[in-house]
Amino acid sequence: MQEPNQSSVTEFILLGFSLGPRNTPLLFAGFLVIYLLIILSNGFIIILVCLDSHLHTPMYFFIGILSMLDLGYTTTTVPQMLAHLASQKKTISFASCVAQMYIFLVLGITESWLFAIMSIDRYVAICHPLRYKVIMSPLLCGVMVIFCGLWGVTSALIYTVFAMRLPYCGPNKINHFFCEVPAVLKLACADTSVNDRVDFILGFCVILIPLSLIFVIYVNIFIAIMKICSAQGQLKAFSTCASHITVVTMFCVPAMVMYMKPGSKASPEEDKKLALFYNVISAFVNPIIYSLRNKDVKRAFVKVTGWGRDPE
Repeated sequence: MQEPNQSSVTEFILLGFSLGPRNTPLLFAGFLVIYLLIILSNGFIIILVCLDSHLHTPMYFFIGILSMLDLGYTTTTVPQMLAHLASQKKTISFASCVAQMYIFLVLGITESWLFAIMSIDRYVAICHPLRYKVIMSPLLCGVMVIFCGLWGVTSALIYTVFAMRLPYCGPNKINHFFCEVPAVLKLACADTSVNDRVDFILGFCVILIPLSLIFVIYVNIFIAIMKICSAQGQLKAFSTCASHITVVTMFCVPAMVMYMKPGSKASPEEDKKLALFYNVISAFVNPIIYSLRNKDVKRAFVKVTGWGRDPE
């Protein structure tokens, strides 16, 4: 039976990216600019959704929640990564590592299920437009978001408990830019095969099930779209679906590769690239894909700020 964690490790060292000293300032500047743009763009979406009554619809409610998750998701990891790039000290305490791991997982898993909920919203809007407001009531939307959050809290707790119950007796160097489960497990002084199985099962529940639900829903949506007589109506419906599919693919596919493959087959450098994709790049492009090119959002921006005229 596994002994309780009596690790002598009190802190970890995050190795970050394998770059020379000359490239570090460039990397720091690049990530700083991206992070500031993530804060501005996602914060901008949240403010507009709150202030403009025309955006008080289920679709924009979910987009606002997505922006909140993206803000929290990146803030959990990027500021620390920037601090480590700017200094020689790259340590993180054991407790802080556990907290970062848990918060990151809560927000990430919640976002994974939110994508499935958003696909349901699109299905009702396209396939049952006359009953859309009745079906997608504020109460139902709130319950759906709470469901996503509960999935995130529960699944993240299981992930974290199974990872941190193992003994960590050295070495303490994590070959990653934050405390992510697969990278931390490589330092465990015990067999992690049970964790691999648990991670696979949880990955199935928090990634594959939402993806399967999204796939089934979009098959039905595409069938409904093909029945639309107007070519303009078909194009508008396809455009809305394409945005959602792009965002889901950028987030869920790299996360699925990361969390469902055996730890023994993991490559540190590939894992860092995958993590950047669903942690930073996804949060950066989501507002652009979903909202900033949207006419409703542009009108809301003009209305709230008073700049320019309402675009036709």
